[in-house]
Amino acid sequence: MSYSKKDEDGDQAIFKVDRTTVFQEARIFNTSPISPRKCRIQLTKIIYLLHTGERFPTAEATTLFFGITKLFQHRDPSLRQMVYLVIKELASTAEDVIMVTSSIMKDTAVGSDVVYRPNAIRALCRIIDATNVQAIERLIKTAIVDKTPSVSSAALVSSYHLLPIAKEVVRRWANETQEAVIANKSGGGFLGLGSSSASIGPPSGYMTQYHAIGLLYQMRMHDRMSLVKMVQQYGSQNASSIKSPAAVMMLVRLAGKIAVEDPNLRKPMAQLLESWLRHKSEMVNFEAAKVICELPDVTDAELSPAVHVLQLFLTSPRAVTKFAAIRILHHIASFKPNTLQHCNMDIETLISNSNRSIATFAITTLLKTGNEASVDRLMKQISGFMADITDEFKITIVEAIRTLCLKFPSKQAGMLAFLSGILRDEGGYEFKRSVVESMFDLIKFVPESKEEALAHLCEFIEDCEFTKLAVRVLHLLGQEGPKTSQPTKYIRYIYNRVVLENAVVRAAAVTALAKFGVGQKDEDVKKSVVVLLTRCLDDPDDEVRDRAALNLKLVNGESEYGWKFIQNDSIFSLPVFEHQLVMYVTGDQSTFAKPFDISTIPVVTRAEADAEDKNKKLRPASDLPTLKAPTITAPGSRPSAAPSSEAAVNAAAASQQYAIALSAVPEIKALGQLLKSSRVVELTEAEMEYVVTAVKHVFKDYVVLQFDIKNTLPESVLENVTVQCTPNPPEDAEEEESSLVEDFYVPAPKITVENPGTIYVAFKTPEDAGYCIATFNNVLKFTTKEVDPATGEVEEGGYEDEYEVEDLELTGGDYVVPAFCGSWQGVWEQVGTGDEVTEVYGLPKETVKSIEDAVNLLVSTLSLQPLEGTDVPLSTSTHVLKLFGKTISGGRVIAMLRMAYSTASGVTVQITVRSEEAGVGKLVVSALS
Repeated sequence: MSYSKKDEDGDQAIFKVDRTTVFQEARIFNTSPISPRKCRIQLTKIIYLLHTGERFPTAEATTLFFGITKLFQHRDPSLRQMVYLVIKELASTAEDVIMVTSSIMKDTAVGSDVVYRPNAIRALCRIIDATNVQAIERLIKTAIVDKTPSVSSAALVSSYHLLPIAKEVVRRWANETQEAVIANKSGGGFLGLGSSSASIGPPSGYMTQYHAIGLLYQMRMHDRMSLVKMVQQYGSQNASSIKSPAAVMMLVRLAGKIAVEDPNLRKPMAQLLESWLRHKSEMVNFEAAKVICELPDVTDAELSPAVHVLQLFLTSPRAVTKFAAIRILHHIASFKPNTLQHCNMDIETLISNSNRSIATFAITTLLKTGNEASVDRLMKQISGFMADITDEFKITIVEAIRTLCLKFPSKQAGMLAFLSGILRDEGGYEFKRSVVESMFDLIKFVPESKEEALAHLCEFIEDCEFTKLAVRVLHLLGQEGPKTSQPTKYIRYIYNRVVLENAVVRAAAVTALAKFGVGQKDEDVKKSVVVLLTRCLDDPDDEVRDRAALNLKLVNGESEYGWKFIQNDSIFSLPVFEHQLVMYVTGDQSTFAKPFDISTIPVVTRAEADAEDKNKKLRPASDLPTLKAPTITAPGSRPSAAPSSEAAVNAAAASQQYAIALSAVPEIKALGQLLKSSRVVELTEAEMEYVVTAVKHVFKDYVVLQFDIKNTLPESVLENVTVQCTPNPPEDAEEEESSLVEDFYVPAPKITVENPGTIYVAFKTPEDAGYCIATFNNVLKFTTKEVDPATGEVEEGGYEDEYEVEDLELTGGDYVVPAFCGSWQGVWEQVGTGDEVTEVYGLPKETVKSIEDAVNLLVSTLSLQPLEGTDVPLSTSTHVLKLFGKTISGGRVIAMLRMAYSTASGVTVQITVRSEEAGVGKLVVSALS
């Protein structure tokens, strides 16, 4: 092979084309006779420009389009395929493209060359418009059931593109699409590229099943029961007609999507997913295991079959199989480490695997599943191959060690030595940042490691090449350095940065120095800081000079706010702050008439923020992508509940959103400030004809019930919709009637499939009744009117109807707001035993199968904030859950729940509640009755 300069330039010629030159050279399409080779080169240049982002103006695109159509008179197969490729790309820009329909349809006819037909069908469906789809309906239906796999696949894929512009027409092809699923075509080329006896992968006909199932999903995605029937029909073990692994994988994802969106269908979908774990295709096994792992609140029983199958794959001779298995097991270890205990022996054999990616996931999985005794041994094994892996895997290991530091504080010395060692190694910014952040966590949450970790960080910034990391370390030195036994030794490191670094680092160093002087009792230290800050007044950068001048004023005590400004011990609740700002900016123009009220934003202390941060880091996190449906989420799906460690912030944000919506209703706006909004309660099953959910809103003197109603019957319209609510006192109450009195209701005028409705019912609470609890019997009342399926018009006549839904309970948890306190034990003693209630309950074994399930249920039911990381149980047999909150009147409520688990009796809970307001303890405990 020649590597001369001429050949090198020739290889690069195609990349040196521009739009104007290509347009001018397109005259070659008009020459006679046609040269297939030259035309193919020119078409390649056009397709290259289009795929690199270049777009021809409409006039040029139209000229090119009709110039290319002249090539139809030549029968060269390769040229014809290129023509179809370019026509598809130009169809969206050129004008009058519909005129070429007759030329293309000649190649789509039954009996034409099999090489042309798939390409012609794709091109035809790109140039056709919505008004002419019916004209090609028969052609596409015939192609879908064609015996040639490439033709059938082309018709199915083209139907995807036609669905947005002709939904009703495409839906009429459902029977042909189902026939394509079970046709079991074999042989033939795929996508019109010819057949090959040495093809790799499944036969091309099987891929048609994948396209057909995808199209069926697009047709049925808004019909839940039809979608479930399809998954069960094709996913059962008897459905031997599904030979394509890709098609089965789509069914796996659809089953997972259904299980997530509809809890009532979770059990049958879980059974299907378990059956797919035994599929003969490895890719289906892995997909089923991954979907099971991503199910919300997955139980040990659901997870056990997936773990067993993945454990078998760990001994596979193929590296890619072992990698896929250990990667999913690594994810499971993040939230269910106990389920992998029996896999540890097989995982340990992978630590010495020659593939470092496999070894990395193996060691991090063991770090998450191992016990305190195995930490030292694992740390030695990690050190052996850190230099051989990429930064991405180094970060994975560092993140695992960070969690381990917080889980086993007694092992901090060895882990800190390991972190400081790899901090000196070569690596990029993200890797160094992960190590530094891990050391930050050790300093904040493991006090014994503070001074040694600060010493390592001081050495790190001596030759740190990343400005952002140097600034972060200097900020931490300013925060933690003054609190150490010898603060002066850190001043030297900080001042070195003022002398040797760039302006950004110098500015950060000046601020860090000031924190050693403000509030300093040692006058010698204070004088040293003043001298150093005075020298900074001559810095060439104005930012450094300004900071030095300001901090000198603060250090010398010329401002009474100096200590408060330097320490900055409290911050705003950022999620609520962000939500309020967004609502303020995106509201109507009238909102700008008054300034943004920052006093409504909750303020949290640094201790609260640090405790929340520790909870998040101890809470297992997923590093695999969350489960996603093949397309957009079907209507009616609801987001899963947020982690309980974020309960206080999420409760405040939810109340803010509801307050804005309720203020738009004049009758409710007059009730005053919203004090608490509950979580969404489902009153009907998701597959019922009318889906009803409720939210309870508590005001000072009122309780407002919000009913959201969705009509799933397209052939009917509901008008004048109301809810008849009858409050009943609890069974053990002395009164025969509830003290809640209905005051008014806001009906929904009209509810259709496209437009759900909301109904409000307000109850007034007596002044001396305290916190009322009740059970509401609810009956939906409305006028039903039929819809003419031909015209879509609503008939004038209707009839009165009613629909009974489940009861709604107003409990003690609806009057309590989760809140944070710095010291749970201190508050427990402060509140005292004045209003203390203790009860013992046995939780239902059908729904609560572990301590973790019990914690999630109790936190959700009691609506209190878990503290001190007790929302993450470390034992499977016993646990103590500590909760805190405030009533809507501001009184403190604190609870301690002792839990014990046994296989015979399930989870038994002893709950003790103390409150500052009389009767509140009994009210909170009654929520578990």
